[in-house]
Amino acid sequence: MTKNNLLSEKLNYIGESETPTHLHLCSYNAEGTQVCRGNLQEVIPQLKTDCINWIQVHGLQNTETIHQLCSHFNIDFLTTQDILNSEHLTKIEEHETYNVVILKQLSIVEQNELIPQQLCIVQGKDYVLTFAEKETDLFNEINTALQKNVLKIRNRQSDFLLSVILNSVMASFMSLISKMEDDLEDLEEQFLSPLSPIPVKQPGIEKIQVYRRNYRLIKKSIFPLKEQINKLFHTENQLLHKANRPFFSDVNDHLQFILQTLEGCRDLLSALVDLYLANNDQRMNSIMKQLTIVSTIFIPLTFLAGIWGMNFQWMPELGWKYGYFFAWGLMIVVGVIVYFYFKHKRWY
Repeated sequence: MTKNNLLSEKLNYIGESETPTHLHLCSYNAEGTQVCRGNLQEVIPQLKTDCINWIQVHGLQNTETIHQLCSHFNIDFLTTQDILNSEHLTKIEEHETYNVVILKQLSIVEQNELIPQQLCIVQGKDYVLTFAEKETDLFNEINTALQKNVLKIRNRQSDFLLSVILNSVMASFMSLISKMEDDLEDLEEQFLSPLSPIPVKQPGIEKIQVYRRNYRLIKKSIFPLKEQINKLFHTENQLLHKANRPFFSDVNDHLQFILQTLEGCRDLLSALVDLYLANNDQRMNSIMKQLTIVSTIFIPLTFLAGIWGMNFQWMPELGWKYGYFFAWGLMIVVGVIVYFYFKHKRWY
């Protein structure tokens, strides 16, 4: 039974990741960046008041570390609970001194299966906190951009870093959904290819089911953002500066592209299921046609064998020296005639 989190003061990590909790601090301003890795006691003293402080938390096993970090930035208890709950739904919340974005990041494992992990982003005036259940390479490109000051990223406020992180998440979804669309189109081509007379192994329903599960997982992860992302465009949100709002519009454009492509994948999946069933029916019809032709060829032969198998006393063929060979010849000729008749009619 699920416990009421409003009646508990104890923080628990709800998830399966066993990644030890460790922190990565990147403090930056127009002059440069400073990087620090370690535990909370090593990172907190390195925070700079004249910089944007980006703390990346990997692994949520140590709930006390998460609690102390959130308390340091005055993040309320309920938000801390949401950060530690890997099963929490995708959402965006606006608070007085910070914005919270909780979403899913998906990664591909063997056989095209997708594995989700929760990613939580807390953006304040001069800081950004990211909480990931496991190690992730999602931030590698952003760290490189900060080092090289790409697009003068170090000269901008914390909300620009939030938009960059969201764009990276959208880019990973776009990559996944585009690959999925290409794979589904390839599957469709295989199902639409003419049936070969030589049996060829075609994709089974289990392969379609993998893509159906992935589709549902992507939809569950990304679809709530369709409504939630509007919270970032409110003019009352003081943490999002007017100069950086176009970048959030860009995030929204990517989100709309993902949603449209996802709808296309849904149509492709429905079409693939129909094609699979139609191909199965066609194969069954082809098999039944072949069996029917074989049966039809043997019907006149069975008729002849039935006549000569009757126990009448006076049957001229029984006393004929060449009766046996004549019977064989007649049956072969009748079988060949029936075969070529079907071939002439193109019934197979």
